Amino acid sequence: MSDIIYTKVDEAPELASASLLPVIQRFTEAAGVSVGTRDISLAGRILATFPEYLSEDQRQPDDLADLGRLVKTAEANVIKLPNISASVPQLVGAIKELQSQGFSLPDYPEAPDTDEEKAVRAKYDAIKGSAVNPVLREGNSDRRAAKAVKSFAQANPHRMGEWTSDSKTHVSSMSGNDFYSNETSATLATATGAKIVLETAAGEKVLKEGLEYPAGTVVDATYMSAAALKDFLAAEIEKTKDQGILFSLHLKATMMKVSDPILFGHAVKAFLAPVFDKHGDAMAELGVNPNSGLGDLLARVKDNASIMADIDACMAERPPMYMVDSDKGITNLHVSSDVIIDASMPALIRAGGKGWGPDGKEADANCVIPDNCYAPVYDEAINFFKENGKLNPATAGTVQNIGLMAQKAEEYGSHPTTFEIPEAGTVKMILDDGTVLHQHVVEAGDIWRSSSARKAPIEDWVNLAISRQKAEGCRAIFWLDENRAHDAQLIAYVRPILEAKGLTDTFEIMAPREATRASLETITKGEDTIAITGNVLRDYLTDLFPILELATSAKMLSIVKLMNGGGLFETGAGGSAPKHVQQLVEENHLRWDSLGEFCALGESLIFLADAKGNGKARILGEAVEAATQGILDNGRSPSRKVGEPDNRDSHYWFARYWAEAVAAQEDDAALAAHFAPIAEALAASEADILSELAAVQGPAADLGGYYRTDPAKTVAVMRPSKTLNSIIGQTA
Repeated sequence: MSDIIYTKVDEAPELASASLLPVIQRFTEAAGVSVGTRDISLAGRILATFPEYLSEDQRQPDDLADLGRLVKTAEANVIKLPNISASVPQLVGAIKELQSQGFSLPDYPEAPDTDEEKAVRAKYDAIKGSAVNPVLREGNSDRRAAKAVKSFAQANPHRMGEWTSDSKTHVSSMSGNDFYSNETSATLATATGAKIVLETAAGEKVLKEGLEYPAGTVVDATYMSAAALKDFLAAEIEKTKDQGILFSLHLKATMMKVSDPILFGHAVKAFLAPVFDKHGDAMAELGVNPNSGLGDLLARVKDNASIMADIDACMAERPPMYMVDSDKGITNLHVSSDVIIDASMPALIRAGGKGWGPDGKEADANCVIPDNCYAPVYDEAINFFKENGKLNPATAGTVQNIGLMAQKAEEYGSHPTTFEIPEAGTVKMILDDGTVLHQHVVEAGDIWRSSSARKAPIEDWVNLAISRQKAEGCRAIFWLDENRAHDAQLIAYVRPILEAKGLTDTFEIMAPREATRASLETITKGEDTIAITGNVLRDYLTDLFPILELATSAKMLSIVKLMNGGGLFETGAGGSAPKHVQQLVEENHLRWDSLGEFCALGESLIFLADAKGNGKARILGEAVEAATQGILDNGRSPSRKVGEPDNRDSHYWFARYWAEAVAAQEDDAALAAHFAPIAEALAASEADILSELAAVQGPAADLGGYYRTDPAKTVAVMRPSKTLNSIIGQTA
């Protein structure tokens, strides 16, 4: 097995790997460190799931399952790049592409009838959404801005939009009957199995059985009323029109793969309510599923003049919509995976509360976030900036995050215990001894969900927070709401641990709204704070604060200290990766910034050095940090514009700075001697290499695919400098 596993993923990060990984593999060989790969891309996971449909030479191993076993061992050292958390449209797109490439995969059954179709659907559904992260995250999350990155952001502050007190931008959420208000939670005294049933007038239907929970597990259950959601959306559409601002919906239909596509579909139906009322049956016959979005709907009804006319008439009466791409007419409601809350809300807040409208101009927006669990975070952030004006990145402190996520903690929405209720009744979670742990009276169409967090991960999370606060010496806040059922159970774990260690006065416990304001006040003063949060809030905050502080969340240190002793090093978010690929295909310019990969690589090598006593690996890891600093200090990050330096240029500079740093160190003479000629060659060939990299930009690039690119074509696009390739080869 390789010493370090570098994951094969999707879109821009995977394209960047074609250029960067050969450098990493060649350089680390000098320290006796092997770097291998495992395929956790969407296409790779699809192929691994359906071997029976493929020829022998087309089959590939289940690398995700292999990594899932590895991360439970002390030997794990995994660099995880951002992968697609597939929505149904993305999943269907990947299937169609693979079929066109000669893989005889089954279609995704939108409405399975036969047992075979249901089995195929179940396999595909296990792939979509946040299917990778729960498998690999066998530890809790430690995310923070690397010191070099934070210092650079302060010295070179990014542009922030202006906030004014009269901004009409605001967050709208349900007043009740949402997941927050209906939640119940309990901590299990003993280990037990459980099942989830729906009791109706016609009898009992088992929704899920075979659940197993160890003692001390916090188990939640809740539901959102479909009727209340429908009324809420209808009211917000009218309010938005009256206010003369943009209507925007912010969900996470990728991670919350069961619940949020349904919420998204409700919004599509609400926005086109008169059309669905009049043409619902005809649209259903055409295969319209509102959960698939407005884009899919329009493609299916485009040849029906009557429906199209009524859609146009309805849209004319609705408020203008927040746009994904004004030039192309792609709206907030076109595709559920186009507007992801943890990327879209920070971007809007950074822009001074402005979103792009259908006229191509910026405007205030009604940010519709139906559920109240975490909507207050964004609401309070908007209120804060209305009162105080924009954040100043040059002087702002930083918000670090310690996130509870080990062993699938709080996997809301993506968890297999989330259901759209088929008929009215009572949902019950029943333990093996017959105890009814949770029950809710529900109506047809309601969305019921359960999730859990185990005792060991919770205690590990609290202790990780204590360790980080001791190291940083700054303000530390547990973002927990004592009025929320789940959070109250977590507080019952947190307080005794803090008391036992004499740290009650060192840590604060605040509800998310209050913690948001406290954290913004702290960083506005130039001071630092640690946000200690649950899983979903970890995901949201590690985009929100980095985007405000650094302009991006892709440059964060993301360290997962695996509970059995290994390490998982994540490289940042990939929310803008599709646009990066589009630009590369059209202009052969990749603006993806690999800074997150650089940071993860340095941490991984230093972790390896400590774990295996490999002094050469430590020197390489410390040299990576010096190279990363060189990239920042010398402005070697990719530009957004074609004809200017891009991702491939930054990899040349990274290799050069890395080689120079190793050559300059005095702790290992043999290593310095090995890298000295490489550093010299990279410096001497600067003009030739940069000329060769620049020469390919402008014309379209052929990758041979999107979800599964052609390896040879990808290498040709991403490694176009013969001079650089020759020098890197010298390290073998």
